[in-house]
Amino acid sequence: MVQELYKQKRSLELKWQLEYEQEGKYTLNMVQIDNAIKNIITEIKAEESKIADRENAIKSAAPEVSVAT
Repeated sequence: MVQELYKQKRSLELKWQLEYEQEGKYTLNMVQIDNAIKNIITEIKAEESKIADRENAIKSAAPEVSVAT
């Protein structure tokens, strides 16, 4: 999921760059692309946070030890 978000972000960045090269100035379409990139960055941060939380929960889980007497 995170890799797909990074691909979307990169695609939008390339689209932004192409728009700039064609127009030679900052356009309204570029503002929309910027907003889409910001939204994807927010999604990436949320997904990475979820992954980190899961990894931390696994690491911090105390192993259960049973001592047979």
